[in-house]
Amino acid sequence: MGIEVGRIIELWPEIQTAFFQTLVMIGISLSAALILGLPLGILLFVTDKGLFWENKAFNSVIGFIINIVRSIPYIILLVALIPLTLAITNTTIGPIAASVSLSVAAIPFFARLVETSLRETDKGVIEAAIAVGATPWMIIIDVLLPEAKASIIQGITLTIISLIAYSAMAGVVGGGGIGDLAIRFGYYRYDNTIMVVTVVILIILVQLIQQLGDYTAKAIDKR
Repeated sequence: MGIEVGRIIELWPEIQTAFFQTLVMIGISLSAALILGLPLGILLFVTDKGLFWENKAFNSVIGFIINIVRSIPYIILLVALIPLTLAITNTTIGPIAASVSLSVAAIPFFARLVETSLRETDKGVIEAAIAVGATPWMIIIDVLLPEAKASIIQGITLTIISLIAYSAMAGVVGGGGIGDLAIRFGYYRYDNTIMVVTVVILIILVQLIQQLGDYTAKAIDKR
């Protein structure tokens, strides 16, 4: 045990750097998911049959594209997006480069979660808003989002947890972060201590995020 503790202390700067890189990857890709995935999820809902912006062609095309991206395993998507990553970041390694593929994976994933959250909204509330003359934008901002906010928070939590898993996979191709540390030291150098430490860090991180997400969702759910 003394040797294991000594090994952890020896590699503590590496562990801290890897943890920070993981947070950077998650932060960038989550921001992309919120900025692009949220409105995309709203559009998927309001353009569906029977809604105020019904557009079957648009809904089908966007839904098809989202399903294609979501059906590709992340490790394959990571490799397939290397040209795009190189064009955007001028490199294919490091946390910033890995954030490109993470963002592409997170946007459609979160969009579907938002759409599902909005489908839980009572249609009677939407009809009542239309009846009193509310505009589509007013319905989205004042009815749909407030009604679905607790469920959307849970969707954000699930997205973050999925991104943690994806970011670990990004380490396989030099994406940095906890996964990269586990590969370089835990796998290639057969260092079981570091492998265990990285797993423990990821478990603790997931548990904290899940608990925070559950608490926040319950706190803002007034239904």
